[in-house]
Amino acid sequence: MNIVIIEDEKPAARLLMRELEKLGFGVQHILHSVGEAIPWFLQNEQPDLIFADIQLTDGLSLEIFEQIELKHSAIIFVTSFDHYAIKAFKLNSIDYLLKPIDAIELLGAITKFKKQHNKIGQQVEMLKHSLQSPSFPKRMIVKLGMQLKVVLVDEVVCFYREDRGVYITTIHGKTHLLDEPSIEAVLKMVDPAKFFRVNRYQVVGIDYIEKIIQLSTSRLKLVLLNYCDEVIVSRERVGDFKLWLGAN
Repeated sequence: MNIVIIEDEKPAARLLMRELEKLGFGVQHILHSVGEAIPWFLQNEQPDLIFADIQLTDGLSLEIFEQIELKHSAIIFVTSFDHYAIKAFKLNSIDYLLKPIDAIELLGAITKFKKQHNKIGQQVEMLKHSLQSPSFPKRMIVKLGMQLKVVLVDEVVCFYREDRGVYITTIHGKTHLLDEPSIEAVLKMVDPAKFFRVNRYQVVGIDYIEKIIQLSTSRLKLVLLNYCDEVIVSRERVGDFKLWLGAN
């Protein structure tokens, strides 16, 4: 089996090559950038398997495969991306390896690709779409009487609805009236990897969940940093909440 590595970090490339050699696989060539890889693929026979870091110094490795038609090569992505992105890769049937690379996972990825038919064009398009995640605001406007104040979204422990307003509690224990009309409007503005709606009235930040208490098989209670009100995950959202925790 011919193998090519695309990796801009030379120590990481050498480490991967050594791990592959331990498994009895030789590496045909190591490429370090988009600019180096494109002419190489145009001038050389395509390998059976490519290990490609997604983020290279001069762009995404996906740019290579947009310009080079891979007829039979399979790709295993090597990445430091967060688990939210990785979940998307997996759902799109694209394998990945997290740095630092584990030898058992490496062997498993190779075995998987030996069994699969390659659909690289469709897979690259799916991955590219997955990486084009929406940008979310880093700041929100809150009301202080007749004044407005800017609060960092990363400092929000909880959004909650009370009476006719939507409020936030921050890591500093401060409560502010948010300049948004509804919880639904808030959910469109925040990263779903970081915030989850646990019930009709409350949206919690994953970084500030201090305790998760099992009240029953279908009831969970959360203890949040500097937030004193009771937070109960509604029965119908417990399953999704656990999946959300696992994905992060």
